Amino acid sequence: MSTARGIVENSTPAQPDQLCVNTIRTLSMDAVQQANSGHPGTPMALAPLVYTIWNRVLRFDPENPIWPNRDRFVLSNGHASMLLWSVLHLTGVQAVNASYETLGKPSVTLDDIRRFRQLDSKAPGHPEYHWVSGVETTSGPLGQGVATSVGMAIAEKWLAQHFNRPNFEIFDYNIYAVCGDGCLMEGVASEAASLAGHLGLDNLCWVYDNNHITIEGSTRLAFTEDVETRFLGYGWNVLRVGDANDLERIENALDIFRKTKGRPTFIVLDSHIGYGAPHKQDTAAAHGEPLGDEEIRLAKRSYGWPEQAKFFVPEGVYEHFAAGIGTRGADARRKWLQLFDAYRAKYPHLAMEIDLLERRELPAGWDRNLPVFPADPKGLAGREASGKVLNLLAQNIPWFLGGSADLGPSNKTTLTFPGAGDFQADNPGGKNLHFGIREHAMAAIVNGLSLSKLRAFGATFFIFSDYARPAIRLAAVMELPSLFVFTHDAMGDGEDGPTHQPVEHLASLRAIPGLITLRPGDANEVVEAYRYVMQRRHEPAVLVLSRQPLPTLDRSKYAPASGVAQGAYVLADCPGGNPEVIIIASGSEVTLAVQAHENLLTEGIRSRVVSMPSWDIFEHQPQPYRDSVLPPNVTARVAVEQASTFGWERYVGTSGQVVGMNTFGASAPLKELQRKFGFEPDHVVGAAKQQLRRK
Repeated sequence: MSTARGIVENSTPAQPDQLCVNTIRTLSMDAVQQANSGHPGTPMALAPLVYTIWNRVLRFDPENPIWPNRDRFVLSNGHASMLLWSVLHLTGVQAVNASYETLGKPSVTLDDIRRFRQLDSKAPGHPEYHWVSGVETTSGPLGQGVATSVGMAIAEKWLAQHFNRPNFEIFDYNIYAVCGDGCLMEGVASEAASLAGHLGLDNLCWVYDNNHITIEGSTRLAFTEDVETRFLGYGWNVLRVGDANDLERIENALDIFRKTKGRPTFIVLDSHIGYGAPHKQDTAAAHGEPLGDEEIRLAKRSYGWPEQAKFFVPEGVYEHFAAGIGTRGADARRKWLQLFDAYRAKYPHLAMEIDLLERRELPAGWDRNLPVFPADPKGLAGREASGKVLNLLAQNIPWFLGGSADLGPSNKTTLTFPGAGDFQADNPGGKNLHFGIREHAMAAIVNGLSLSKLRAFGATFFIFSDYARPAIRLAAVMELPSLFVFTHDAMGDGEDGPTHQPVEHLASLRAIPGLITLRPGDANEVVEAYRYVMQRRHEPAVLVLSRQPLPTLDRSKYAPASGVAQGAYVLADCPGGNPEVIIIASGSEVTLAVQAHENLLTEGIRSRVVSMPSWDIFEHQPQPYRDSVLPPNVTARVAVEQASTFGWERYVGTSGQVVGMNTFGASAPLKELQRKFGFEPDHVVGAAKQQLRRK
């Protein structure tokens, strides 16, 4: 310990910076070694960058890590999470609970770092939003973090345009994202970077850790493109820092970013993975495994560090961070709060909107004029009903916005009311986002918008949910109220054939924990689906909607569509409510089930129709309610859905029957497809009778 104290006592003015950098490095090495798992090399290389961003540049108050106008820091190469855990600990970032209250205790303790990657440690293997205060987004799969950061940058632009007034710059924060070779190889990053360049997001800075190493070895094996020219082509401002240890050059590049207008900034940072490890620097061995005790000892020697000390924070390090980001962040937040008090006095309605959106609450009367559709045998397509609802919601909720992956006219998601506008570089207040044909980036950007507390949606054809699925899954992991609107949900676009007819997609999305998947059966169920999901504050939702018109059911004859809020409900029943057979359906097959039910009643067969738009919501209902909808003693059951039969046995039993898809579709008009695959009333009636004969 005396050696370490000597480092501080004999320091020159430049040495406290280096001491802090090496503290980040050594904490990272020690944590990975103790866990016998992790990635030490990147934290060793990027400690100077992260130190410079946090202690010299970032406008962030550790005492309140959810201050609305804070700068955002995203670690997209999340396997280097020890960079983040180290800096969150050293800067004293405070923990915040689910009610947005600071708890008076650190977000990440030194003991958490000692238990890196262990159960219940606040230093998990990758950054986890909600789990650790100070983490702006979960960044597990490479590329997700930088793509999400584009959503954060769009959100800041929109918030500034909507809320800022002369002399009141309420929102003017920046977004810093650190990424590596893996992020840039993943397609989602390319999609997002292209859109960011088009939109001129000058509040966005990506720093690329150019260390030439991946798990398999040198990047020469698979990645030799000219990254700088690529980003110039995207319309970014491209800078290069040739030495990742040069704090002054890093700070200068970040200063150029803040002064650059009209373009996002991409900084290429040349670094050495495993910096200071004499045998593993610049090798793949420093990437994804512990260095080993001897190599750590030698690396510490190269830093002038006490070789046997573990998890050591020298005297003066905490104080140096407190004098840097602590003082700067507290001062920035204090000035902002003073400004916001004056803003509230002059613009009370706008201030109230900010209060609501920051708590993920909705304004009073947000659903006041949602439509009630009259009974109509010709009906309305799910996408058409959705478009009407979206346009009302976007007018009732000022911070509700979204768009489509180049399918707005087909998804019916375009906001057409006066003043809606298109979000573009010269119109950052527009509510229509045009993502281009970039489904994966769209979903990640929607998450970035949601992380910024806006209510956002993204849309495409249901078949292309495959391209968006990784980001949808992360929305569920992060418990974000992101909304994904998918149309053309089954075989309604018949002639396009099996490549455009989703079969396994409902089962796939239903399998994601915490994701609400809703497939409404008529226009009024669409309305109630939106009413339900808009009230969720911590769950993402998928709405799966028809291309073709669906009859609007007569709700004076059948149960009200408000049953959607329970996930499944008794839509039609036999007299006396004592069914012999139950027909369960979702989406376009609900009307088919009703037709079969009416035919069965004319034959004296007591049937019940259960509309089941959401398995997830239904599974969260009390058992007595579920039993009232699906009485356990009624084992004759038929499920009807233009999708994979996988999973339906949980509701029809192993002996029940599913009228569904066991193959891919075909190219033909819809009626021919319905006939070929058995989606006709007589076929459902036959299945119901077969169930009764089984009894």
